[in-house]
Amino acid sequence: MIRTLLYCPSTGGIETGDEALLAAWQKEPDALIWADFADNEAQAEAKILSSCFGLHPLAIQDAQRDRHPPKIEAFDDNVFVLLKGLSTPSDEFEFGTIQLALFIGQRFLVTRHSDDSRSIDALRQEAEQNRALLAGGPDALALRLCRIMVDRYARKLLALEPRLGDLELEIVANPDDSMLAELIGYKTDLRKFRRILVYHVQVFSELIKNPPPQVRAERIHEIRDVYEHQERASSLASLYYEVSSDLIDGYISLASHRLNNIIRILTIITAIFVPLTFLAGIYGMNFEYMPELKTRAGYFVLLGIMGAIVAVLVLLFRRNRWL
Repeated sequence: MIRTLLYCPSTGGIETGDEALLAAWQKEPDALIWADFADNEAQAEAKILSSCFGLHPLAIQDAQRDRHPPKIEAFDDNVFVLLKGLSTPSDEFEFGTIQLALFIGQRFLVTRHSDDSRSIDALRQEAEQNRALLAGGPDALALRLCRIMVDRYARKLLALEPRLGDLELEIVANPDDSMLAELIGYKTDLRKFRRILVYHVQVFSELIKNPPPQVRAERIHEIRDVYEHQERASSLASLYYEVSSDLIDGYISLASHRLNNIIRILTIITAIFVPLTFLAGIYGMNFEYMPELKTRAGYFVLLGIMGAIVAVLVLLFRRNRWL
């Protein structure tokens, strides 16, 4: 599927369509076009990207890969930016990414994504309603897309913060294994978030240091704005990763503490009953000549000794604050 937006500066008109608008764009030397590629056959897509826009074959291959780290690469007539967009349809904390490639030229913006993209859909809706966005040029359009993407990352991360706070209280009040499983899942996803956002920060840091000709100098503030939001999202991912790790460690520590208390109680019970069992074992032996067996008060004396042993041990344990 190819979706296109054609903007003519002379008339200020915007035309939406498909692949057919590419020919109209080529005929208009001052026209700007945004071409969005998704779910196309790889060879046919590569042919259009190469013939219509003059994109480098290696850049096209990177854009079509299912997995590739985010990067930025400048060519003579365009700059190639490869990012990771979020694929999940909701703002709840779930992790799933898609490859999102941007080719920014003087008169065109080409986007290519491996699956449905809410960021692309949101930008398209904005561009159709706001002519100034297209009038700003392909670089402005691309930076707006990057800002929408990072905002989605930030919303997902911020949506996790209340849940981590709730888990912290629940772990102390009423812990169970499902909480530990949930925290481990969050930690795994946050590790992926953090890795991808670090890549994004590096991409925009490079864009600030070495802006290509296709990104005009007046866009520096917008680039810094996207960079700062990427950096903030990266910091949030790192922070929540550490919080998740701390909560996991806290859960394990509390579980160990509860286990130690149980073992302590069992140890105290065992320590009390060992001497009692010893005495009961001695006088439970079936020897005929045991002096105490002939003593009229022997049974009561033995019970008294047993009671005294229990009392002394309980007092000793209380003194040591084991009870």
